[in-house]
Amino acid sequence: MAQKPSIPKGTRDFGPEEMIRRNYIFDTIKGVFRLYGFQPLETPAMENLSTLLGKYGDEGDKLLFKILNSGDFLSGVSDEQLHGNPNALSTRLCEKGLRYDLTVPLARYVVQHQGEISFPFKRYQIQPVWRADRPQKGRYREFYQCDVDVIGSRSLLCEVDLVEIVAKVFQRLGIRVTLKVNNRKILYGIAETIGHADKMIDITVAIDKLEKIGLEAVNGELREKGIDERAIEALQPILSLEGANGAKLARLREILADSPVGLAGVTETETILSYVETLGTELEIELDLSLARGLNYYTGAIFEVKARDFAIGSICGGGRYDDLTGIFGMPNTSGVGISFGADRIYDVMTGLDLFPDDTKGTTRALMLNFGGEEERVSLRLAKNLREAGIACEVYPESAKMKKQMEYANRRAVPWVVIVGSDELASGRATVKNMATGEQQAVAFDELINRIE
Repeated sequence: MAQKPSIPKGTRDFGPEEMIRRNYIFDTIKGVFRLYGFQPLETPAMENLSTLLGKYGDEGDKLLFKILNSGDFLSGVSDEQLHGNPNALSTRLCEKGLRYDLTVPLARYVVQHQGEISFPFKRYQIQPVWRADRPQKGRYREFYQCDVDVIGSRSLLCEVDLVEIVAKVFQRLGIRVTLKVNNRKILYGIAETIGHADKMIDITVAIDKLEKIGLEAVNGELREKGIDERAIEALQPILSLEGANGAKLARLREILADSPVGLAGVTETETILSYVETLGTELEIELDLSLARGLNYYTGAIFEVKARDFAIGSICGGGRYDDLTGIFGMPNTSGVGISFGADRIYDVMTGLDLFPDDTKGTTRALMLNFGGEEERVSLRLAKNLREAGIACEVYPESAKMKKQMEYANRRAVPWVVIVGSDELASGRATVKNMATGEQQAVAFDELINRIE
């Protein structure tokens, strides 16, 4: 017997019911993005590897999917190169890679099309990304991101809009969340205050793992990176700060008193939280000093969203990046954005049973088929329903009623419309509510109102 085909680990097929629910998530997110004036954008699945490398730090570079050059990819490669440095060889054999996220392709697009863009450029983008990660629960090699970014403005009102967008999206989806916030300037100020400003990246990469591996493991990683014991000891009370956001920020002002950069980060965070409070945003917000967002391109405010009622990693994250387009030859163009992880959001909504009933299927009504003149009338009635915007099917064959009703059940069709000989004679269809089992005779010209 032939072996069944399969798909790569860390990827998934999505059947019709799953796609209806995924599209519900996408449509909800898109609807909120549009409320705030963002426009759609798409970029290719693959980018030049030179565009991607060096933008995500060493750990991110390791997770890039590289695409082998087509044709004779070994042409011009010497035996010495073939058996030499694997990283150097991979960049020689692979000129392209699958996109790791949507932010770097956005920066490339902005630089490439800067003469055609009106700034500030507000775009949203919903597409798949790929990471050569180890597949596990809630972590996939192929997954969708729903990004929203503003390029070309340093105003903190952009961050305020993002907080509002987070609140509105998850309110509409019915997910209770906590928005964790921090600022990379604060993290730099901490590194500067403990005497290791030169190792800011090493420190942030380590403390970003605090929730996953615990404080002792983080301290061990800091030692491996050359952070001395005095600095590690000075870091402990900062990472364990507790209390309300205002109290934490006040304490940080004292701790970072000799760091202008750190104090600037405190001021930015205070401003954002103040505006959000003024708007009365109903969202739980927590200043989390262990939040570092390991990507190197963040320079200001950083965000991460956690579901409060479901155990899973972050379902949304982002932040301010001042220097990203400069890598591509367009300096002094600041940006800020946030990315919604559609796959994890789907897992949360499935686990908490949050999808509305009407996301179980697309068909609202099924016309049973009894052949002959009854079939012709059913076709006309189905056409009327569709013209009224009601998704409708006519069962394609004159099969036994039991078989047709079973089909309606499997497809989760809420209404079944019966036009048999009696209905044809009376001009009234029998409409069955599949949820309650109730049946009602409805005049043909009233069918639309009844189904609606």
